[in-house]
Amino acid sequence: MSKKISIFWFRRDLRLEDNAGFYYALSGDHPVLPVFIFDKHILDDLEDKTDARVTFIHRVINQMKTELEQNGSSIKVIYDTPENAFNQLLDDYDIAEVFTNRDYEPYATERDEKIHSFLKSKNVRFNDFKDQVIFEKAEITTNAGEPYKVFTPYKNAWMEKFKSMNLDQYQCSKHFSNLAKTEALELPTLQEMGFEETTVEIPPLKFKEKVISRYDELRNFPAQDGTSRLGVHLRFGTVSVREAVKRALKLNDAWLNELIWREFYMMILANFPHVVDKAFKSKYDNIPWRNNKADFEKWCAGKTGYPIVDAGMRELNTTGYMHNRVRMIVASFLTKHLLIDWRWGEAYFAKKLLDFELSSNNGGWQWAAGSGTDAQPYFRIFNPYSQTDKFDKDNTYIKKWVPEYGTNQYPEPMVDHKDARQRALDTFKEALA
Repeated sequence: MSKKISIFWFRRDLRLEDNAGFYYALSGDHPVLPVFIFDKHILDDLEDKTDARVTFIHRVINQMKTELEQNGSSIKVIYDTPENAFNQLLDDYDIAEVFTNRDYEPYATERDEKIHSFLKSKNVRFNDFKDQVIFEKAEITTNAGEPYKVFTPYKNAWMEKFKSMNLDQYQCSKHFSNLAKTEALELPTLQEMGFEETTVEIPPLKFKEKVISRYDELRNFPAQDGTSRLGVHLRFGTVSVREAVKRALKLNDAWLNELIWREFYMMILANFPHVVDKAFKSKYDNIPWRNNKADFEKWCAGKTGYPIVDAGMRELNTTGYMHNRVRMIVASFLTKHLLIDWRWGEAYFAKKLLDFELSSNNGGWQWAAGSGTDAQPYFRIFNPYSQTDKFDKDNTYIKKWVPEYGTNQYPEPMVDHKDARQRALDTFKEALA
């Protein structure tokens, strides 16, 4: 009889240190085989076969594989559906337990319920842990035990509960002796999975302390290097949220605030899953969106004739990133100036953003449209010209991404700001009456 092992299933926690579930697996009774599944349910839906996120994950898994092999182990990487992958793993190994970290997106919770049920039928224990957030779904509630729907009281409750929180990190490497001993295991190539290496530059994992310490001063100016660029690393867990919060406490309250917003939106998604395809405030589902496809394509391509909007969309299309202030401007423009459904914009961002996270993306788009929790009121409509005057006065950001700006090759504005604003006000007011 082969020796029993435990599996640690990596997902959105791609690091070998300060990883809750991995730590508990390594502290358990059986040698631990690390596993990663390139999920066909997800990958086969990606239209862009040079999607930078797939390259990023592949590179990180390769780095983890190298480190694990230096410790006499490896990582089993499977390209298949999770159901098929666990069937194969149970055929190949005598598995006592499976360990993993919780994920709160609807697809992930449904997947985990299926795998949990399948493993139970095979007498294999399934253990999951909190790792992606400081506080999860029902840990921060009102006095009545209800989820918060407004950020500021949520944040105050978060900060109060946090006072008694231990941020000690999970020292996984102390237990690497409990890794399953195995020869180097093969990693499927990108090409074998139908993908190609990206040309998009992926920001390195680096805490830019000087930048983060001035985050409150610089974060609104897209021409400045004023943001952390850690979004992709938080998204895929190459850095732990505990480490990020520790740095934020030391460096900048405004950056900590952003990390709490991230948890707020995760809590909203977990407690109100209808937000995935419906407005958080149901009356906003009555908005009669224009949904003009030609207008949407101009917005996607960065050819609206509004320079700050076009710069943002071109930055996104080229780099997989868009500055936070500009995200708000382009979202307001799409939903208000063009009266195009926030779900269209949300889906486009989901395809393009390296740091795409369903909860934050959904929360941000519903905030811009006025339909979300704690959203801006519908009559607050960003003026792209005054936003430019405030945050890109010298047009430095605009000129970087829209080199034809100021020439006769640059298009005229596709809508008049004043007229479009009035149309949005009238449309929303009537629909919400």
